[in-house]
Amino acid sequence: MPQRFDKLKNSEHELRIFRVRALLALLVVTAMTALLMGRLGYLQVVQHDLYSTRSENNRVRVEPLPPTRGLIYDRNGVLLAENRPTYNLTIVRERVDNLDKTLALLIELLNLPEEDVEEFHLRSRQRQRPFQPALLISDLSEVQIARLAVNRHRLPGVEVEAQLLRYYPHAEVMAHALGYVGRINEEELKSLDSGSYAGTHFIGKTGVEKFYEHELHGEAGLRKVETNARGRVLSELGRTDPTPGKNLTLTLDKELQMLAYDLLDGRRGSIVAIEPQSGDILAMVSAPGFDSNQFVTGIDVASYRGLQQDLDLPLFNRAIRGHYPPGSTIKPFLALAALREGTVTPETTINDPGYFQLPNDSRRYRNWLRWGHGRVDLERSIAVSNNTFYYSLAHDLGIDRLHKQMTAFGFGQRVAHDVQGESDALMPSREWKRERYNQPWYPGETLSVGIGQGYWQVTPLQLATATATLANRGEWVTPRLASKLGEKTIPTALPDTPQDIELTQESWWETVFSGMEKVLSGHEGTARRTGVGLEYRMGGKSGTAQVFSLGQDQRYNADELKERLRDHALFIAFAPLEDPQIAVSVIVENAGGGSTHAAHLARAMTDAWLLEDEAPDVDDVHETLESSNADIEGQ
Repeated sequence: MPQRFDKLKNSEHELRIFRVRALLALLVVTAMTALLMGRLGYLQVVQHDLYSTRSENNRVRVEPLPPTRGLIYDRNGVLLAENRPTYNLTIVRERVDNLDKTLALLIELLNLPEEDVEEFHLRSRQRQRPFQPALLISDLSEVQIARLAVNRHRLPGVEVEAQLLRYYPHAEVMAHALGYVGRINEEELKSLDSGSYAGTHFIGKTGVEKFYEHELHGEAGLRKVETNARGRVLSELGRTDPTPGKNLTLTLDKELQMLAYDLLDGRRGSIVAIEPQSGDILAMVSAPGFDSNQFVTGIDVASYRGLQQDLDLPLFNRAIRGHYPPGSTIKPFLALAALREGTVTPETTINDPGYFQLPNDSRRYRNWLRWGHGRVDLERSIAVSNNTFYYSLAHDLGIDRLHKQMTAFGFGQRVAHDVQGESDALMPSREWKRERYNQPWYPGETLSVGIGQGYWQVTPLQLATATATLANRGEWVTPRLASKLGEKTIPTALPDTPQDIELTQESWWETVFSGMEKVLSGHEGTARRTGVGLEYRMGGKSGTAQVFSLGQDQRYNADELKERLRDHALFIAFAPLEDPQIAVSVIVENAGGGSTHAAHLARAMTDAWLLEDEAPDVDDVHETLESSNADIEGQ
């Protein structure tokens, strides 16, 4: 029987293997533990400040607190621009995981119309400072707010903010004077102070809203809040309150402003009224107007295109940017210029045959009354608006002296203190024509300037300012729209006010004023029908601005012209003559002679300001205009 050798278990060998394995395991565990402890030590000690700050930032969030925008009042304390509570939708892109997915969800929840989707996407990607909320939609409806609240867990980084939104109670009438606020765009964002405008989505775009933006806006504040993992606010840890903007009190009179707008009755034009002694702009209307509230929240494309394509140009501020030939409204100023330069005296008389001719020139520059006015002195030249007298006067003055004297009244330059966007218009000169057209100045062009035609262009504000300076007997007071900023009164003596206009003889003022008074009260006055029943002494001057030029032997016939080719009607006035309280300029586009349409509107404005108990009825004024058969072709 073969011998079996059974292998016996080697306990010593197995023990040795176990010890090696146990030692290796111990070394691995020890190394891992050491590594873990080292890492923990590194994070807890070396990186303590960094991760402590990160942890705190995850728990604590700093939120900007936008200031309340200052209110705007008229001179009597009537609210013209207020703030109404509203809810806005904002997004912080840095807190959004998937921007495209979030935007798609928002579009679905808010049920945005097709035409607004593109604008919605543009706003979401508009350049913004890091962790600053971008405004997506203003003035959310209750239904939209409810849908967003239900789906809040699906919209990280998206917030519904309660804020105050600008609102204009008399938007259409005040749009051009007040201006409006709108969303901050990328260009504006580059120049704005990040601290002051933190959390602010709106900024003044035009008018006094833009000119006084810094004072109206105020200073932003901030608050520290504790949030949970979902970003929901749990508690407020600290706060620095914002500084509200200052309230602004304007010189405008809301009732007079509305009267001026109603008087224009939908026609294209402008009315500006100034208090001569203070420079307060009492009314500054451009018609037609527009609803400025549309621009606050963001006007839709179709509405904006409609405003742009409107032939009446409602967005165009005619009061400060409209350029019109002044027509014969400038004859009182030219008379004073010639008196100052010594080229005429109050007794200077010409014989008007109905035209004026330059030496060695066969062309006839005609008076509006083709058979002439006969013997005409300076005072009568204003009352009957004789062109021939002013052709001769302008020829004697020459364009150089004429330009110098007219700029002294503010023509060809910006005249107001705080009227944002005001135009210089144009007071032509020899140098201007050489630079503009590379041509010399011709004597016939001086004659055209002498009756307020040719290259000469004015704005309604310039014309009202010159009239106020005339009413002040040459004392310059810079026009302004604001009288108080907060509790601080804005002084009437403003810097850069032009020099006063001084005459050698004070009686010359009376000569010119007498001629202007006879425009309304004299038996030959071009606006004598407007002056019927006046309860105070009033000086005025009518004007007619040609839209296109007539040939030498052509006669103007409004019935044969398209409405937009007819002459513009102008009128300037101030009253009472002995102590002027109001100066007015009126321009009504394509309304014909200024002695009828524009004169009646100017009379209504002065009546409203001076006769508080006998304010004019707008319907009566319009009825008078419609029934008037006075076809006075005076300038």
